[in-house]
Amino acid sequence: YSPFLTGQAVDLILAPGQVDFPGILKLLLQAGIVIGASALSQWVMNLCNNHVTYRVVRDIRGEAFRKLQALPLSYLDAHPTGEVVSRVIADVDQFADGLLMGFTQLFSGVITILGTLLFMLSVNVAITLVVVFITPVSLLVAAFIAKRTYAMFHLQSRVRGEQTGFIEEMIQGQRVVQAFGQEPQAKAEFDEINGRLQACSLRAIFFSSITNPSTRFVNSLVYTGVGVAGALSAISGRLTVGQLSCFLSYANQYTKPFNEISGVVTELQNALACAARIFELIDQEP
Repeated sequence: YSPFLTGQAVDLILAPGQVDFPGILKLLLQAGIVIGASALSQWVMNLCNNHVTYRVVRDIRGEAFRKLQALPLSYLDAHPTGEVVSRVIADVDQFADGLLMGFTQLFSGVITILGTLLFMLSVNVAITLVVVFITPVSLLVAAFIAKRTYAMFHLQSRVRGEQTGFIEEMIQGQRVVQAFGQEPQAKAEFDEINGRLQACSLRAIFFSSITNPSTRFVNSLVYTGVGVAGALSAISGRLTVGQLSCFLSYANQYTKPFNEISGVVTELQNALACAARIFELIDQEP
């Protein structure tokens, strides 16, 4: 609602000596109330999100630990201890991060997009349609990259578990390693696993980091489209200068969540890959 109030305030500044100060003061008070309410809502939402996320994580870890008590020895023989520990600790932590981002940025982003669209439609339908027609390009770019990052994050999670398992095995069996002089072989095997983890992590992070700049480029096109269409409308008298400034603010406010959501999408790919590993453990037959 703030850009709407700002646009009205701009229209009250007509010319030198023709400024409606009482009207501007009234709008400033309204803006202060709106911004204060928004900040309070954001704080309450973050409290709720943290509460929900970490209760879910607690329940998943509890369920995974209970399942470990009921699994046959054949499962534990086939999976290194460190790899199982990695699933219950590291993978659940990654899942929690993705869940938290999903609750905060995805939910608030969708609400912001819908609310901004309604306000833009109330000001000018034609320019709003310019925004709506360009926006899907941003979503297509984010979806295209997200599909390719899931497999890489899944591989990263699997290799990280393999590395944790190897480290745990080497620490527990250090006496045996030293007794048989296997230190060089152990170092070589660790370097090989570490190298694979580096390679798949770099690929996953590289592809996921492309999403935000790509969507920012598309969003800049949206802002340009609004600026050009709005300026032409203002020149022809169909739009006031205040409404134009309001629309430019809304263009920024509308496109910003797409950047955040694109970041969430890549983070969720990592979270889903980790969730698949922990649920694979929970779904094992006892």
